Amino acid sequence: MTEPVTIVVRRKVRPGREKDYEAWLQRLTQGAAAEFTGYLGAEFHRPASAGGDYRSVFRFDSVDHLDAFERSAFRQRMLAEAAPLFAADAAWERMTGLEFWFDPPPGTRVPQPSPHRMALVLIAVVFTLVLVLNLTLGPLMTGWPLPLRVLATVCIQVVLMTYVIMPRLTPLIARFIYPRSKTL
Repeated sequence: MTEPVTIVVRRKVRPGREKDYEAWLQRLTQGAAAEFTGYLGAEFHRPASAGGDYRSVFRFDSVDHLDAFERSAFRQRMLAEAAPLFAADAAWERMTGLEFWFDPPPGTRVPQPSPHRMALVLIAVVFTLVLVLNLTLGPLMTGWPLPLRVLATVCIQVVLMTYVIMPRLTPLIARFIYPRSKTL
C-alpha cells in the first residue's frame, strides 16, 4: 500500500532576493504540477521574522513519485537556477502519514500546530469513526467478549486513521491547525 509523502523544506534566502525566490517557487511548483505524476501540491510559508527561514511543504502521492521528482533533470535545473538566491543549505524533512501522529525528538525545529485545534479535530474524527464502527460492526460482534470487541474496534480505527483518514484530511485542514502561518 502506498501512502502520501510530505517534504518540508526550510531555507534561508539572501536578503533582498525574497521576491525572486518567491517567483522561483511558483515556477518550480507549476513545472512539478505539469510534469510529474503523483504531485499533490505545495504550500509556502514566509518567515515569521526578518532573516528567518522560508518553509515549503511539497506533497506527493507516493515515495516512488517523490523519488522520481527528486532525481529529475527538471529539479536539478531549478536548483541550479536558484542557487544565487540561497543564503544557506536547505533543511529537509520527509514525512509520511505516520509522523504527524508523534512529536519530533527534542531539538527538532518544527512549527507547532495549535494543540487545541488538533484536539478538536481528533475528537471529531475519533468520535465519528468509533460511532460508525460500533453501528456497523457491533451487530457482527455480539457474543464476543468486551476486551476482544474493543481490541478489534481500536485496531480498525487506528489503521483507518493512519492510512486512510488523516493523510487525506490533514492537507485539507492545514490552515485550521496552523493558523498563524503566512502563505505566499
